[in-house]
Amino acid sequence: MLNMQRLEIFVAVVEAGSFTGAANTLGLTKAVVSFNIRQLEETLGVSVLTRTTRQVAVTEAGERFYLRCLKLLQDAENILDDVRSDHTGLSGILRITTTPEYGARVVVPVLSAFAALHPQLRIQHVASSQNDDLISGRFDVAIRLGQLADSTHHAKLIDRFDILPVASKDYLTTHHDSAITDLEQLQNARWIAHSRLAAPLTWQVLTPTGDNVLFKADAPPMIMADSAASLLAFARSGAGVALLPAWLVQEDIANGCLTQLLPDHRFPRQGIYALYPNTRHVSEKVRTFIDFLQSQIEKRSRK
Repeated sequence: MLNMQRLEIFVAVVEAGSFTGAANTLGLTKAVVSFNIRQLEETLGVSVLTRTTRQVAVTEAGERFYLRCLKLLQDAENILDDVRSDHTGLSGILRITTTPEYGARVVVPVLSAFAALHPQLRIQHVASSQNDDLISGRFDVAIRLGQLADSTHHAKLIDRFDILPVASKDYLTTHHDSAITDLEQLQNARWIAHSRLAAPLTWQVLTPTGDNVLFKADAPPMIMADSAASLLAFARSGAGVALLPAWLVQEDIANGCLTQLLPDHRFPRQGIYALYPNTRHVSEKVRTFIDFLQSQIEKRSRK
């Protein structure tokens, strides 16, 4: 039978990159860490680490085992948290990752309200433009926007949002005599695009007559950026046309900083998803938070 403490020690060694670092993290001696790793490898019948005089590296088998250990330890933590919650309410740590923009505007206020309802629960929010891995990052929930790629994780659709082509009045005045009036002009525009999208300037567009047409910009984007905040800043400064979430640009459109282009055309609606690891036991804190997030977003959309 595997010893759970040895799994924790193995994970700590992998993450620290050394026995000494793991010992410091866990408050153990280096000798205890080394002994437990030897015992673990004897139990497994395979080497999970290679040692040199300067560092420790993970073997191919060790890499696979490390990911399994993370899931197993997360399951164990979730079970313990749920048992404790029967008596004290939600407890432990809830780790959430979001994009910086959607996190700041929507998720962080929800997390603040959720934390107030569950004072025994500690919240950790990580804002990242990268799609950080849930398991290696030890995240309980990731909020993903757009079209969801195939994933081994569970996913719940929380909401949908529109994406709008926008540009500043300065850009329109300089390059298009103050307006863009059809799809052909939009295709010829100077585009600012998101660098993480596989096909950032190719979309199915619903026209006012009800036809679905393939929209594709005539030239590669003039500017690419890896965050919606950067795309928004470029658009505001007159650098070109950007396709951005309605929730991000509504204020700029309302105050005249940006103009929505071809408002009678519809680009494909995008999803807001809550992803959580496909573990045997989904914790109460994860289920409760996702339900709370969805209810808060629904209230917001009704206002």
